[in-house]
Amino acid sequence: MRRIRIHTEQALLAGSSVALAEQASEHIARVLRMEIGNRVTLFNGDGNEYDAELTRVSKRSVTVQVSEQRTIDNESPLQLTLVQAVARGEKMDWILQKATELGVAKIVPVITERTEVKLDEDRTERRIAHWRGVIASACEQSGRTRLPEICAPLRLPVWAGSLTDSTRLRLALLPQGEIGLRDVADEIQGAAIVIGPEGGFSSTDTAILRAGNFRGLRLGPRILRTETAGPAILAALNALAGDFS
Repeated sequence: MRRIRIHTEQALLAGSSVALAEQASEHIARVLRMEIGNRVTLFNGDGNEYDAELTRVSKRSVTVQVSEQRTIDNESPLQLTLVQAVARGEKMDWILQKATELGVAKIVPVITERTEVKLDEDRTERRIAHWRGVIASACEQSGRTRLPEICAPLRLPVWAGSLTDSTRLRLALLPQGEIGLRDVADEIQGAAIVIGPEGGFSSTDTAILRAGNFRGLRLGPRILRTETAGPAILAALNALAGDFS
């Protein structure tokens, strides 16, 4: 029987009774249609899983009895940051979902010169909340117990100017990149990887990245769509030096 994993931001403790937050409660009661006595696995991002039994169920309120805590260590050994130009519509959701499944540690949405998505303050807040939900759902499905960090969108020059020397390996996917993945296989324990928008990086974007000591990365002879590139690179790096190898 498939194990139901539910993310909640609440504190969890073995032996405690917990009234789940409204969103998790509605998912259990209205979407999954679970009943009193059914069991779920909860996680809140602290690296543990918590077995729990439903003790009270209504349409918007679910209470559980937490019975057991387990520490889960299934994170990628690579501390990879995906710096993704904000993509339109469901493309961005797909990128976040697949990057999470592939073990990314951090995601930084950036606005480049050719980014077509326009975000005002209200829309940005709603979009970040939506993105966090996408990431949480991907963790529920993939078995992760730690959610990758998702940052507020930044303009590319602002983000590039904020970097410190601790970001040692800096890669930008460029069609005419001078290096391939195997050239950096021994350096990728921690890396920031920048992916351009649907229309590609402008000359200004490329100059900003070059000034920030980003190395041009090529990924085979074909040009990948923005929603394909990030997940492809993450998978390839994990195959070379991560938990796929």
